Amino acid sequence: MSEIMQSTVLMVPGLRGDMPDHWQTILQGELPKALCTPRIGTQNLSCAAWVQSLDDTLAGIAGPVTLVAHSAGVMMVAHWAQSHRRPIRGALLAAPPDFEQPMPAPYPPIEALRANGWMPTPSSKLPFPSIVAASSNDPLGSITRAKEMATSWGSRFVDIGPAGHLNPVAGYGPWPRAHDLLRELEALAG
Repeated sequence: MSEIMQSTVLMVPGLRGDMPDHWQTILQGELPKALCTPRIGTQNLSCAAWVQSLDDTLAGIAGPVTLVAHSAGVMMVAHWAQSHRRPIRGALLAAPPDFEQPMPAPYPPIEALRANGWMPTPSSKLPFPSIVAASSNDPLGSITRAKEMATSWGSRFVDIGPAGHLNPVAGYGPWPRAHDLLRELEALAG
């Protein structure tokens, strides 16, 4: 078994939290050592509070950690990496939203995201290996913007095709490709 699969895999869902039929929740159940960051409530849009929740969860994990983030969870990881230096084995960053563009309903308005510290989108290189996996038809962010984020973060970019926002509404449910991407991440982590 690879080191990634032997490390603790920490799921970092978006603002709406984990859902029973979401690929992250399914993946968590398939891995031997997987956890999920606790949700602090969809009414609390404070980026600092979400980042602190991620940091608190990481502080309670001994040994190597691999992050699997989706949607706003990707932004949480990017913001967390700006000021925290706990070693991370690698990160799979799926369906990053473009918070600098208006979000469709029922997502928070751009003004609320700005006021709560989500912008500007971090652009510094991440201090760990990462893969950004983005859809060609994600309503929350263009593939061009996802490629720009991947480049600035030093991430390998993967176009996963027309997968919407990679959530149950878009038909994901199970996402077997996550296992393949975790194996690729293992190769990047060396």
